[in-house]
Amino acid sequence: MDEQALLGLNPNADSDFRQRALAYFEQLKISPDAWQVCAEALAQRTYSDDHIKFFCFQVLEHQVKYKYSELTTVQQQLIRETLISWLQAQMLNPQPEKTFIRNKAAQVFALLFVTEYLTKWPKFFFDILSVVDLNPRGVDLYLRILMAIDSELVDRDVVHTSEEARRNTLIKDTMREQCIPNLVESWYQILQNYQYTNSEVTCQCLEVVGAYVSWIDLSLIANDRFINMLLGHMSIEVLREEACDCLFEIVNKGMDPVDKMKLVESLCQVLQSAGFFSIDQEEDVDFLARFSKLVNGMGQSLIVSWTKLIKSGDIKNAQEALQAIETKVALMLQLLIHEDDDISSNIIGFCYDYLHILKQLTVLSDQQKANVEAIMLAVMKKLTYDEEYNFENEGEDEAMFVEYRKQLKLLLDRLAQVSPELLLASVRRVFSSTLQNWQTTRFMEVEVAIRLLYMLAEALPVSHGAHFSGDVSKASALQDMMRTLVTSGVSAYQHTSVTLEFFETVVRYEKFFTVEPQHIPGVLMAFLDHRGLRHSSAKVRSRTAYLFSRFVKSLNKQMNPFIEDILNRIQDLLELSPPENGYQSLLSSDDQLFIYETAGVLIVNSEYPAERKQALMRNLLTPLMEKFKILLEKLMMAQDEERQACLADCLNHAVGFASRTSKAFSNKQTVKQCGCSEVYLDCLQTFLPALSCPLQKDILRSGVRTFLHRMIICLEEEVLPFIPSASEHMLKDCEAKDLQEFIPLINQITAKFKIQVSPFLQQMFMPLLHAIFEVLLRPAEENDQSAALEKQMLRRSYFAFLQTVTGSGMSEVIANQGAENVERVLVTVIQGAVEYPDPIAQKTCFIILSKLVELWGGKDGPVGFADFVYKHIVPACFLAPLKQTFDLADAQTVLALSECAVTLKTIHLKRGPECVQYLQQEYLPSLQVAPEIIQEFCQALQQPDAKVFKNYLKVSVTADRSTL
Repeated sequence: MDEQALLGLNPNADSDFRQRALAYFEQLKISPDAWQVCAEALAQRTYSDDHIKFFCFQVLEHQVKYKYSELTTVQQQLIRETLISWLQAQMLNPQPEKTFIRNKAAQVFALLFVTEYLTKWPKFFFDILSVVDLNPRGVDLYLRILMAIDSELVDRDVVHTSEEARRNTLIKDTMREQCIPNLVESWYQILQNYQYTNSEVTCQCLEVVGAYVSWIDLSLIANDRFINMLLGHMSIEVLREEACDCLFEIVNKGMDPVDKMKLVESLCQVLQSAGFFSIDQEEDVDFLARFSKLVNGMGQSLIVSWTKLIKSGDIKNAQEALQAIETKVALMLQLLIHEDDDISSNIIGFCYDYLHILKQLTVLSDQQKANVEAIMLAVMKKLTYDEEYNFENEGEDEAMFVEYRKQLKLLLDRLAQVSPELLLASVRRVFSSTLQNWQTTRFMEVEVAIRLLYMLAEALPVSHGAHFSGDVSKASALQDMMRTLVTSGVSAYQHTSVTLEFFETVVRYEKFFTVEPQHIPGVLMAFLDHRGLRHSSAKVRSRTAYLFSRFVKSLNKQMNPFIEDILNRIQDLLELSPPENGYQSLLSSDDQLFIYETAGVLIVNSEYPAERKQALMRNLLTPLMEKFKILLEKLMMAQDEERQACLADCLNHAVGFASRTSKAFSNKQTVKQCGCSEVYLDCLQTFLPALSCPLQKDILRSGVRTFLHRMIICLEEEVLPFIPSASEHMLKDCEAKDLQEFIPLINQITAKFKIQVSPFLQQMFMPLLHAIFEVLLRPAEENDQSAALEKQMLRRSYFAFLQTVTGSGMSEVIANQGAENVERVLVTVIQGAVEYPDPIAQKTCFIILSKLVELWGGKDGPVGFADFVYKHIVPACFLAPLKQTFDLADAQTVLALSECAVTLKTIHLKRGPECVQYLQQEYLPSLQVAPEIIQEFCQALQQPDAKVFKNYLKVSVTADRSTL
């Protein structure tokens, strides 16, 4: 072996040595006999370095996994002998190998097992067991090998081919027949021998039993001697967690419902009599989390049994199953209410399924009603934050609690389905008593009280948020709670969680304010002052900006009396923060977008006349325009690149804010009707000079381009005079990404204005194409994936542009470019259809071709186009599907083939019998297609139903590409 290269295996080796080691590993993988050197090194214990041993196992693993079939029988025998020799040596080693080596060895054994067990090594387990006997090191390796085999055979996270899945099923069947009873016996002996002397080996063995129990005969494990031993382990501190998991796997095993019920009940009796149901006596939370999982498994198993028995009509046993479930509810509640969230979380499944049973029962007993109420109280208690929750710097623990809360919410929703009246009454009781004394109540209790009201909105669903109409008792209860919420003063509570919950709830129940509009001013003040948008916490300010926008939008009809007051109060929040003086604004630029949108909504939806709307919109946008001009001048003079970037960001925000105000307009309230066209045209004139700024082009162009997209929608044809010069600037010094983002703008203009923009399109058509071709023809590194992807995306954009032009009935834009240019364009479309393995682009190209044939393919089409159809378009329709890269297993490729069929149908439609004659007598014979297939193809093409031909083409291409 290359000793120098092996030095690089040490984790502390420098990068050159590590690179050399990696290269050496790759070299050994390719070499036909390098594995033998590694096998010898392992068998003869040549190396003491752990990393070299691991490396040797890796080389062997690669050989077994990928090249085993290439070995001779003698070589395969050598690998088997090497592994057994290594295993024998482990019995004598003064020190056991490191864990990572033992695990890697177990993986190699497992790979060899799945490869050879059915053919050459049926005595695999007997050979292993005869070596290891009851030696603790041997047993450790034996158990690791068993876990690795289970992972190979049944691990659902490993993706297997159908052939591997069939092989694995056959291996399991053979193992069940030949060796599973012996393996189970070996496990029993290991557990019996080591339960008091070697907890590590015992826990490993329990893990093996738990893993295998899912696919072996349960009676081998679920019997007195095994279960008694496992129950004994439940009382041994170092074993009980693993024993718990093992029992869980046994309980989880699919079986006859009555047998399952008996098994669970017998387990429960023993566990109860051994004192395990006395949860309050137990201090070990790790064990209780496992025990909770076991109880959850037992509860859910009983519920599955009950469901099956009900379905089969076995009412007597179903009653017994229900009784068995009911007797576990007290224990379930103890675990659900436990202060440790992991313990509580593990029982939620049982709890949820139990409520599902109650939902199906027509009448609930008093005890069941009490259970529902107890679950409800538990959920309310467990929803509460604890003192340790870090609201300012949320980490992993906080994220886990948020996830746990989501589980509890599902329980609450299920409770609402079982007894909506009880849930409403319980929440109302908690809410009212808490908010009466909110000033003296801890934050977490106030937060959860408001949170429960918020959660009712989803737990008691109604259409379109109509919580305050319909069912009178429900509506009045919710109305009372909302009234209390907005009049109690709780919005002033000094904790971010309460503040946020207040605003979330107010917005969730916005329909309340249409019933009691007198509360709107108070809530608006809360949004606008130190409780909301001016709160000391940035997190609260940010969320409030979004919620305020939603509140105003949803209640726009009620906002009229407050519009000018709101606009005055948010004036300082609208200021564009320049990147100087270190001025830190209250809101981030993302949050300011919501404030600008809100201002726009207030103005546009107001009942003011158009002149007043225009004046207000001008007041809103003029400061942005003025600031923009100053900042653009500063940018042109800025020397420092960092300062340039800050200024460009600020300019981009200004454009973004103006753009966002325009979202307020609609079909009912257009820019014209509101008298605001002039203001936005002024904005356009202010922003467009940024396109000619040579600095920070990407960010400035992106912002202005987005604004233009909005203005095309809002200003309609009034925007057209600005488009030519804007386009000219955007086509200067552009990269693939610039063009990719510019083309959708041209597509939007083309699709919207069609014939109105024909002169402009004709003028800029070739300059745009030259810019595209120039970028596409630029040389790039062979392995530069990002450059290749950029070109692919630009090619797609280019074809999308041609599709828009032809699809908008503007083919004259192409036709008027001169014969040479027209041909060049058409050739690029043919190349896109055939040469590039990109089905999305191919589909677009065939759409363009069929559209052009439809427009130009008749007798009065442009001179020479008919020739082009036969010389290029027809061949493209055959060459594309015949390419090896044309993968019909891909959905996009199937769509491309469908458009290819449409193109051929369109050619036949426009050229008639001449097309059929050309195919029959010239083109298809030139491809050496058999006459009967030519006949069949032409018949399918002439069918009036296009679907017939599409299906024919797909079947033909799929069946045999060489026939066409």
